[in-house]
Amino acid sequence: MGISKLNLHTENTNQIARISKVFAHPARVAILKYISQQDGCICNDLVDEIGLSQPTISQHLTVIGNEGLLKVIFKGKNKSYRINIERFEEFQMLVTAFFNKTKSNCC
Repeated sequence: MGISKLNLHTENTNQIARISKVFAHPARVAILKYISQQDGCICNDLVDEIGLSQPTISQHLTVIGNEGLLKVIFKGKNKSYRINIERFEEFQMLVTAFFNKTKSNCC
């Protein structure tokens, strides 16, 4: 696979693509859904709930976290994860604006 030429696209376009990658995997969607229903959870909670191995859950949490969709709070040696609502709202506005603009272009 070739190298992506991200500089050919606007920052908004690149940002939508990066965050969309988070939602492109069902395990990550399930992780986000579960975390949203908790007052914080640790990786082992997700292992029990989602049914994937700890290393796999950790990899998914890294992808989600890299886009700023999670807040991490340290509780002793454990990381507790929560949804970053502000980042979700930013993403929602970006995607809504993209869909509205694309839809209006079609008419």
